[in-house]
Amino acid sequence: MNSIYGEGDRPAEDLTPRARIRDAALVQFAEHGVKGATMRGIAATAGVSLGLVQHHFGSKEALRRACDEAVVEAFRRRLTRSAADGRLGEPGLMAELYGTSGPLLRYLARTAVDGSPGAAEVFDQLAAGAADFLSGTWPERFPPDSDQLRDTAAVMAAMHSGTIVLHDHLARHLGADPLDHAETTRVGTAMLDLYAAMGEFATSTTAERIKSFAAEYRDAPGEQA
Repeated sequence: MNSIYGEGDRPAEDLTPRARIRDAALVQFAEHGVKGATMRGIAATAGVSLGLVQHHFGSKEALRRACDEAVVEAFRRRLTRSAADGRLGEPGLMAELYGTSGPLLRYLARTAVDGSPGAAEVFDQLAAGAADFLSGTWPERFPPDSDQLRDTAAVMAAMHSGTIVLHDHLARHLGADPLDHAETTRVGTAMLDLYAAMGEFATSTTAERIKSFAAEYRDAPGEQA
């Protein structure tokens, strides 16, 4: 089977039998969940014996940890490149993340729902990237270490990663799976269109009334209890 990494992200150690088994586990976990996947199914997908899987990993939990590490590393590479290009936090970053191989994203979508340290770490990376982008672009609006920066960056990360977690529902509306390589730009483009429209809405009288109501509600007596 092909590597879970894109060509530009493939580490040298990713060409080993151990890496092929990990890739097979990641595909099986994404499809069936960690509980539903079996060591025999993983061995069959990798085209190796069950004994070889047990020799390299010993248990399904060890395989899950290896998959988490692969996902975190792949996203770290993408985000590091985006940081170097000054693109952290931009909606177009989603096209870059969607360019990451489909099995990685499908695994991330599944484990974000089921719960895994790897999914949590990827979210933390996205939130940190969003915080860097927001405070670097609008330092007066989003001062470093402020509650406003923390909250906004976390919500931004949730909005972006939510398109991965909800990819099955997106596929129904788009008429194509957004995790397929040929469709990778559609989510990023839609986000840019949405942000452009919301930027206009944010300066409208309706938005001002919403912000005023939210401030009044937050500051009302008893709301901090």
